[in-house]
Amino acid sequence: MDVQEIIKNQVTANPVVLYMKGSPKFPQCGFSGLAIQILQASGATNLVTVDVLQDPAIREGIKTYANWPTIPQLYINGEFVGGADIMRDLYQQGELQKMLAETAA
Repeated sequence: MDVQEIIKNQVTANPVVLYMKGSPKFPQCGFSGLAIQILQASGATNLVTVDVLQDPAIREGIKTYANWPTIPQLYINGEFVGGADIMRDLYQQGELQKMLAETAA
């Protein structure tokens, strides 16, 4: 299976997927840490994280998959949502919480 297929399987098999640097307990960059804080504050319960630092192919492949150059990247119900800045904006508008609530139903 190639990297794009692996990524597609990850984002479609799990309701909420965050590609990040590090882990939720030990984020390895400020933006990944911010993304985790936002998701926790939004009540994300079924979150799957992928540490791109563990797999260089995933780290590069995810940028191609979404045509988005930076990490973290959030996917909800198989759809690309955005990075930390977009997540923060959606959270402040109350939209991210609604999107996540739909995955828990």
